[in-house]
Amino acid sequence: TRLTTSGASPIEVIEAPNSLTTEDILEMVNSGIVKLSVADQHIANAWAGVLTDLQVHENLVVHSGGSIAWAVRKENPELRASLDTFIGTTKKGTLLGNILFNRYFKGSKWIANPIIKDHQERLEQLREVFQKYGKMYGFDWLALGAVGFQESRLDQSRRSKAGAVGIMQMKPSTAADNNVRITPIDTVDKNVHAGAKYLAFLRDRYFSDPEIPDQARFDFTLAAYNAGPSRIAGLRREAEQKGYDPNIWFSNVEIIAAARVGSETVRYVANINKYYMAYSMFYRNNLQRNLQLQSLETAPRN
Repeated sequence: TRLTTSGASPIEVIEAPNSLTTEDILEMVNSGIVKLSVADQHIANAWAGVLTDLQVHENLVVHSGGSIAWAVRKENPELRASLDTFIGTTKKGTLLGNILFNRYFKGSKWIANPIIKDHQERLEQLREVFQKYGKMYGFDWLALGAVGFQESRLDQSRRSKAGAVGIMQMKPSTAADNNVRITPIDTVDKNVHAGAKYLAFLRDRYFSDPEIPDQARFDFTLAAYNAGPSRIAGLRREAEQKGYDPNIWFSNVEIIAAARVGSETVRYVANINKYYMAYSMFYRNNLQRNLQLQSLETAPRN
């Protein structure tokens, strides 16, 4: 209301998907994908030491006076004692805490901004081919674009040391397999076609169980595209054995993946979800802007 009475434009609040954590969104702010976000002060301050373009505005307070604490049962003093020891020896500022912080945060490859001018123009150039094969295989074209951006920055000339080719970073051997059978993949059209077809194969062959929600099905498909379907199947089995939901990637199977495979696949799935959200916000805003312009053009003039 203060903005309205002062004549300023209202702030548009966009609800982020449940799969994105506060840290994920702060990373998007750091890269310029999102202009601003609200976060707990201790989280924002911790990440500001790593994300160099993140600015914390402590004078803008949405809520104050709250507290965050561990909660343990009264009849479990051993757990409380263990937590007290853990916090005392691993918090930031301790030797072990600093070692762990530097290992897991400093030097990491953070996401890029897929909607800066050059990247966005490249996506527009590829819109038709992504739309064609997205429709053919049941994917949002922006989701395919997000995969391509993560894999190659939408660069068809990209070649990896492992032999992966083009926008979708497909190996020629995978593209030639009977489940895909698209060769050669050195053109944009065939490369995107092969990538989309292989993604659809992974989704339909390995993750068609109706108990898997649609979003998780996409997440598992991405994980399999990166790490291989057999490995993801094994991670799902282990997740179930350890009490996690084998049909949900985020905060469940990804925990086992981080322990067994490492951070690459975990970051891969998370990054593509962030890029997909960025593309979706960008094109939704463009659509709203165009509709507003059309309404102004068609409005009667006195």
